[in-house]
Amino acid sequence: MRKDPRSLSISDTAMAHESWKVFQVMAEFVEGYERLVHIPPSVSIFGSARLRPNHPWYHLAFDIGKALSEAGYTVVTGGGPGLMEAANKGAKEGPSLSVGLNIVLPHEEVMNDFQDISLRFRHFFTRKVMFVKYASAYVVMPGGFGTLDELAEILALVQTGKTRKIPIILVVESYWKDLFAWFESQLVANDTIHADDLSLYKVVNTPEEIVAALHDFYRDRSPKPSPKEREIMSGL
Repeated sequence: MRKDPRSLSISDTAMAHESWKVFQVMAEFVEGYERLVHIPPSVSIFGSARLRPNHPWYHLAFDIGKALSEAGYTVVTGGGPGLMEAANKGAKEGPSLSVGLNIVLPHEEVMNDFQDISLRFRHFFTRKVMFVKYASAYVVMPGGFGTLDELAEILALVQTGKTRKIPIILVVESYWKDLFAWFESQLVANDTIHADDLSLYKVVNTPEEIVAALHDFYRDRSPKPSPKEREIMSGL
């Protein structure tokens, strides 16, 4: 006979620990909102933490960060090494803000030194909200599971209407082409996504193409959310 979970005893210590976790989460949201709500339109950039400064994609991320900063966009990354560091470093050489949303991890992620605003998170889900809530675009560079996670997250949010439609730009076509082919051959073919969903993202190879894509998208609208879009995003 199964036990009723409600009949199981819970120690006061365990309950207190769980309760304090709620306050930790609240504190992360409050600090994130307070420090980011006033930043100019921003672009969230994702990419591998493991690539060294001598890698060609590191140089590309630097150029992207600088180009976006010069175009008037705050650059937001995960604040770590690799391509995140490169993008923050490039942004610091431009006139706009460089932001790092750092995560506390056991064996990885060291804060880079190129952040005008630096936030530190214990919880991935609070950090994810900050990446989306103030972003006018997503730029996704080559990366691993964490980068793929962020890409899937924003695609799902836009697809389901839980956030406003923004440019989702993937960089280095050769890196992503097999994934795109799989989207078509498996997801679309098996009706797990609609063919129109493939238009949610764009693939480019250069910083100039990214800036041009943002200019085109926001030619007749503001990068800041409209009142209707803010209502859609109220759940974030």
